[in-house]
Parts: sequence; structure tokens; C-alpha cells
Amino acid sequence: MSGNSFKQKNIGVERAWQKIKHYCAYQERNHLEVKEKLYSLGLYKIEVEQLLSQLIEENYLNEERYATSFAGGKFRTKQWGRIKIGYELKQNKISEYCIKKALQSISNEDYNATLKKLFDQKKKTVASEKNIFIKKRKIQSYLLQKGYEPELINQLLNEK
Repeated sequence: MSGNSFKQKNIGVERAWQKIKHYCAYQERNHLEVKEKLYSLGLYKIEVEQLLSQLIEENYLNEERYATSFAGGKFRTKQWGRIKIGYELKQNKISEYCIKKALQSISNEDYNATLKKLFDQKKKTVASEKNIFIKKRKIQSYLLQKGYEPELINQLLNEK
């Protein structure tokens, strides 16, 4: 929304506060999303900063909680690896500390089980490939693209 050539009329701090509380309560948000939303309501910089502080104070906005929720969600629904999740969080301007905490919230047991499952699924789809090196490269490329660590992928490739 930030690329609009027209600026919406300022709806006022009180109305904006009600809207933004609902926006943050509906689902976890990051600071960047909330800031853009507030500017889209026509607020001025000082008003945006004031409401951001208030949201943080009242725990509507919590970067660590957002990062953990994001990481868990992307891992469970899209089966992303830690590298891709970390990259996406970095793109959302999340602090290194929160990214680290979020990635640690994914259990190693679940993580390795998901990686193994994806590995086995991809192995089936490339089963007709005769060349072992091409087969391994296809599996490796797929898992790297999903955001898994090269050393974990290579461990699996060398086991088989």
C-alpha cells in the first residue's frame, strides 16, 4: 500500500487506534506491516510512532511472538527449512535475536522428520532417472530451494 500516489485523509488517532488494535489482534503482525497500515490510514509520522509504542506497551505488537508464529506456520504449512524462514524474517526487518529464537522454537525432531519425508517424496518422483548424479542433484536442489541446510541434505544423500 505504501506505493500509492494519493494519501488517504487522516482518520485521526482515536479511530486509527481502534482499527489497528483489531488489525493486530486478528493475527500476529510485524512492525513493518503495522507501520504501513497506519500510514495508509493517513496518519503522520509522529502519530504512527506514538501508536506503535502504545501497541508494543499493550502487547498487541510483539516481534518475538510474531517471528515464532511465522516460523512455526511456514514450517508446518509450507514445510520450509530454517534457512528460508530466517531469510523471510530478515526481509521483514525482524531482529537477529528474534529470528534466532523463532528458529529454535522448531523442534529438531519435527524438523528432521519433515526433511526426511520431503527427501523420500522427492526420491520417488525422480526414481525413473537412471543417472545417480542427476537424481541426487534434483533431490538436493529441491531441498535447498525449500530452505534446508546443505549439510543435512548431504547426510541424507550419503545414507542412501
